[in-house]
Amino acid sequence: MTDTPTKQEIQSKNDNVPGATPVEQKKNNRNDRKRNRRGDSKNLERDSDWQERVVQIRRVSKTVKGGKKMSFRAIVVVGNEKGQVGVGVGKAGDVIGAVRKGVSDGKKNLVRVPLTPNNSIPTLSKGRDGAANVLIRPAAPGTGVIAGGSIRTVLELAGIKNVLAKRLGSKTPLNNARAAMVALSQLRTHKSASRERGISLEQLYS
Repeated sequence: MTDTPTKQEIQSKNDNVPGATPVEQKKNNRNDRKRNRRGDSKNLERDSDWQERVVQIRRVSKTVKGGKKMSFRAIVVVGNEKGQVGVGVGKAGDVIGAVRKGVSDGKKNLVRVPLTPNNSIPTLSKGRDGAANVLIRPAAPGTGVIAGGSIRTVLELAGIKNVLAKRLGSKTPLNNARAAMVALSQLRTHKSASRERGISLEQLYS
């Protein structure tokens, strides 16, 4: 009995032949598309680690020559609950487009947050953006996230489980979220602080 060639062997022969017919080239293109789809699925699995929460959606207008142009503004917080979080703003003619732009903008402005073994922050931190002031301080295990508004969303998506936060000044969600991002970006661990100052941890605590 003669061994019949398999489909894979036929495809490999067609790939190696430089003067393949158009039908064979179409089959090869289809196989390449399938491989690309598999690669896209892997990228989607990586993107699945990120979570997105919409903080606010408002209808805004811009005065132009012919009248007013209406659009939507979305404030979106993006985070992976592993120490990375970002705040983004998107504007578009529809809500879905505004949210999509906000997500892409948030991923461009990510901040890495140092977390303690108890899923808290190492030290007290203050942040300011515009007229909004935010105070964030560490808490004991079991305390939870005691915060309100957009600050709570930022802290939760950053992966912080035990923290105390207070909003001082403005109540604007966007300014409060950005002030929380400023406070988180200023956090430093004791090891990094001692390394920057050129001293040991014992001298830092003394």
